[in-house]
Amino acid sequence: MRKLLVLIFCFVSINSSFAQFGVSIHQSNLPFIGFNYEVADRFVPELRLGVDTNLENMSVEAVATYQFINKKDVEVYVGLGGRANNIAGLVVPIGAHFFPFSSKNFGFHIELAPIVYEGSTIVRGSWGIRYRFKENGNR
Repeated sequence: MRKLLVLIFCFVSINSSFAQFGVSIHQSNLPFIGFNYEVADRFVPELRLGVDTNLENMSVEAVATYQFINKKDVEVYVGLGGRANNIAGLVVPIGAHFFPFSSKNFGFHIELAPIVYEGSTIVRGSWGIRYRFKENGNR
């Protein structure tokens, strides 16, 4: 966990070089870290890597989400993606980002994501933090 926090602080220190790049940490029974890039403030493709696991069991997800509610303090999204390696299958994330501070770069999020694999479905719930490296975080 300490290494993960160091990684986040490294990204924070170089925020001026990435206009709409973002990073998030999702805590759940299948935790992961996400790297995303906002396109036109609504479409957000994201690469997600599993954490708290051995390297050979690490999961990789690629999802694309659309923010159908995009207000100053909250964004609500739905998406579609795929997951490889551990519990490989289709991922359908539904969630919300909350930005309670005056700077809209740092916030919190919750997500519910059904994962459909090999004829079964599990529902992963997660919560966490999000930081986006926008030059103008005050939308």
